[in-house]
Amino acid sequence: MPSREAELAANLAAVRERVAKACAAAGRSADEVTLIAVTKTFPASDVRLLAGLGVTDVAENRDQEASAKADECRDLRLTWHFVGQVQTNKARSVVSYSDVVHSVDRERLVTALSRAAVGAGRPVRCLVQVALDDAEGRGGIRADAVPDLADAVASAPGLSLGGVMAVAPLGGDPARAFARLADVAAAVQKSYPGANMISAGMSGDMEEAIACGATHVRVGTALLGGRRAIVR
Repeated sequence: MPSREAELAANLAAVRERVAKACAAAGRSADEVTLIAVTKTFPASDVRLLAGLGVTDVAENRDQEASAKADECRDLRLTWHFVGQVQTNKARSVVSYSDVVHSVDRERLVTALSRAAVGAGRPVRCLVQVALDDAEGRGGIRADAVPDLADAVASAPGLSLGGVMAVAPLGGDPARAFARLADVAAAVQKSYPGANMISAGMSGDMEEAIACGATHVRVGTALLGGRRAIVR
């Protein structure tokens, strides 16, 4: 039976090959796409193994798990991304370890993150999460509300506007959804040229996201395997 390191190395090679092929098909350089390893439900030991294999970007979606894991891996040079919904009362904790928050979807959260970032003395990059459907509970705001929220992030002390993020609607056409996101991203960049991050695409739809200009893909299952019920 292969070691966990060998398993992760094989998965990483396969994911990187998918990214490279998708970029080639889209006429893009593979260097334009950052792979973010979504390590939720997996132990810090996997983060260490991935770091040893050259992965520099790691994502979590639950504060309690993320804060403990980030602390355990604080000696590693990693960029930590928070991709889950953020409760305003968790803003201080999330800001304490997150370099990028992908799920900013309301002005009240902008205020909380700004206050926490200023208090912690560490800048945080924020992405506006865009809802590409009307499903409840998945986070994100309507496309027509993005400009105002982008303005709020850009003007908030301690925060910088990184761009946009979205999750493809369940059961829908991811290519069509990500094309809509690309239009939203282009509109944001007209006002804020430096906000060039497009966080889109996961294990099942990264190719469609890359074809539509994704700069960051959030990959969990294809990289680490099926989710575990308990982190050890």
